[in-house]
Amino acid sequence: MSTRPAFPDSSNSSAAAAAAHAAAHGGSGLGPGFGSLRAAGAAFSPARMGSLRPSRPAQLDPAVADGLAGGMDPQALSEMSHLSAAALLDRVRHSEDPEVVQRVLTLVETVGVDEIAELWSDAEPDSLPGVLWRLYMLRTWMRNNRDSIAQLWRLGEPVATTASAIAGVDQAPTEDDIVRLADSILSGAFVGDFAVALERAAAFTDVVALGLRVAAKRSAAVGEELSAKQTAGAAPSPGATHPATRAARLLHTSANLMTTARTFEQGAHLWRRGRLE
Repeated sequence: MSTRPAFPDSSNSSAAAAAAHAAAHGGSGLGPGFGSLRAAGAAFSPARMGSLRPSRPAQLDPAVADGLAGGMDPQALSEMSHLSAAALLDRVRHSEDPEVVQRVLTLVETVGVDEIAELWSDAEPDSLPGVLWRLYMLRTWMRNNRDSIAQLWRLGEPVATTASAIAGVDQAPTEDDIVRLADSILSGAFVGDFAVALERAAAFTDVVALGLRVAAKRSAAVGEELSAKQTAGAAPSPGATHPATRAARLLHTSANLMTTARTFEQGAHLWRRGRLE
């Protein structure tokens, strides 16, 4: 596996100051959140399997917040995005303190969402901040929708295959299994082989995407049956979402998840070549 990406030479920038603060404090001021749910969030929101919006964040580190509040120049914002991601990863990889790992793992719960969404959510998918953003998004989505995702996994992976082995879950996971897997994938990115963590995330999202397609096919079949009954004179249920509409939403989410899985795979490839920055 390659070593971590080198830092750009920006010692006088506010981005470098923010990154240095993160490195010095174990990432405690950097809380990648999900309030805006743009860009990377598209893959994880339309299935309607639970709320993805945590409570309002705690106070962000002033070095980051001041720059964001002032409508930072896009180039400076991009620089800060890359520096903060690299500093966070570097700090955890060089720490022997399990509390540091735990703080980074639970940034969403302990720090909050909105400001770091502005910092990381618009990063290119094939960049370190873009990939880390998606890993945090995936963990939050899995934890908030553990029951539905366990069901989708069982639909998409009825028999254990290589995807089960790569992701690290068998064909019939419980809700607790989904939570443990979510934490294991993200923590593995910080303390294990980064490329392997991305490949596990890709395998998992691929199977869930397949489960969504199976669910969509079943919903579409119900929709056809319902339409036939309505043609015969049966009244539709008031306020109910038509199964065909639900099927379309599930297919949309599935397509987004498949795109995210390819992003994780590309990130793993770039990391092994020393080009994920």
